[in-house]
Amino acid sequence: MISPGLPNSSHSTPSLEKVIGPMRFGSAALKISTFAVAWLSVVLTGGLLLAHYSQTAGAMGTPPAQWPETSRAHRQSGHSQLVMFLHPRCPCSRATLGELEQLVAHCPGKFSTQVWFIQPEGMDDAWVKTDLWHAAASIPGVQVNIDHEGEEARRFQAVTSGQTLLYGADGGLVFQGGITLARGHAGDNPGRDAIESLLKQKIPPATSSPVFGCALGWGKTQKECTACQP
Repeated sequence: MISPGLPNSSHSTPSLEKVIGPMRFGSAALKISTFAVAWLSVVLTGGLLLAHYSQTAGAMGTPPAQWPETSRAHRQSGHSQLVMFLHPRCPCSRATLGELEQLVAHCPGKFSTQVWFIQPEGMDDAWVKTDLWHAAASIPGVQVNIDHEGEEARRFQAVTSGQTLLYGADGGLVFQGGITLARGHAGDNPGRDAIESLLKQKIPPATSSPVFGCALGWGKTQKECTACQP
């Protein structure tokens, strides 16, 4: 018999399980929320860093105003000549080759093209002939060469993979720079537009553009391109 003066404990006092249960749920939800916020922060930070890096151009050299007479690269007199320098293991340079293929398709017969792949000291030819080499060789009319210890890159003062130089029919430099919009990003860009305009004898939007790629380093370049990861 329940005394009329005492509260009914079975109805008035919350059980321990009823009190702890919501506390455990709230604690778990807080942990999940904290983890989600931290994960989102990491993702956003990584995305911002990647976007910043992809838009960071490489160094630009000072190529000679006239085709260097000491160059092993053959120049056809009276014909525009495009020269490109690449690191054979630079992933960003794949997009550059895609843009070169577009140039060849849009301006057939208007220029000759040579692509020179850097070969660091002590590396054999097989090290140079990567998928990028074969991709360049598959473009119609493109001559692919090995640049032993960066001799040609040094003559042309090319310092970044993807650096592209266009010399006119008289051997004078008319364009220098890159032909991608960012590291590893293909698509319409000022560099390719400028070269197309020059080859079609139109006024170019610019005569230079940023180069997006890894450092060539000439003869002492890194043997594995880890500086350029788009």
